[in-house]
Formats: sequence, C-alpha cells, structure tokens
Amino acid sequence: MARFFINRPIVAMVISILMVIFGLVAIVQLPVALYPNIAPPEILLTARYPGADALTLEQSVAT
Repeated sequence: MARFFINRPIVAMVISILMVIFGLVAIVQLPVALYPNIAPPEILLTARYPGADALTLEQSVAT
C-alpha cells in the first residue's frame, strides 16, 4: 500500500485534499448543540487601599 502512494504522489495528494474538504464540510454541518458549553474562568477582585496606585495594588494583591 505504501509503495502505491510512493509511486503515485498525485493520488496521495488528491486523497488528502478530499479528506480535508470532507472534514471541513462535516465541521460546518455539526450542530451547535454538540459543542460543549464552556464558561471561561473569571476572577473579580475588589480591594481598597487609600492612596495606593495601580502598580502597588497589583504587586500586593496578585502575589
């Protein structure tokens, strides 16, 4: 089987291109319900340091 594709690289390229095209068609037709419902992770932090600038807050809270 490998010798067939080594001797005929055009056939191998055509088969590869067809597989990519069929894969793209399948992805486009995939229903949205099959996609997982993922919520990106978020963190909300509220801190009050009177007189501190943004850099001081970042260094003291984030570390």
